[in-house]
Amino acid sequence: MVIEGEYVPSPRKGARDQVSEIERTGTTDSVDIMGMPVVLLTMVGAKTGAIRKVPLMRVEHDGLYAAVASLGGAPEHPQWYWNLRSLPELDLQDGTVVTRRRARELEGEERAAWWERCVATFPPYASYESKTERLIPVFVLEPV
Repeated sequence: MVIEGEYVPSPRKGARDQVSEIERTGTTDSVDIMGMPVVLLTMVGAKTGAIRKVPLMRVEHDGLYAAVASLGGAPEHPQWYWNLRSLPELDLQDGTVVTRRRARELEGEERAAWWERCVATFPPYASYESKTERLIPVFVLEPV
């Protein structure tokens, strides 16, 4: 099952361009972030009810994926963070495979373990963490 509705592109040009390329090619393998693979999250906007698509770093462990709300170390959470907090069901595309997932925000030791995996996969997360005073949220994306 795929989340359906009116798609509203991101206000961020880089994200818009990546989503367009993924849609054109049918695979997340057609784009990257700093040379590293991405997944595409498709979710419902908490305020608008519109479909939102977000390319994020591919952080996978034992069939589960992480979604890191880093926003490059900005002082605020990315908008998609609020979408997942409000409406946690989403579609995740990895390559050409789309699966339905439920986002669960992590805390404590579980977050710490996933944070280590996230930084091991994408080392810039460590510098993003040092740029901000907020605790960067990490979600685990579990199959529904």
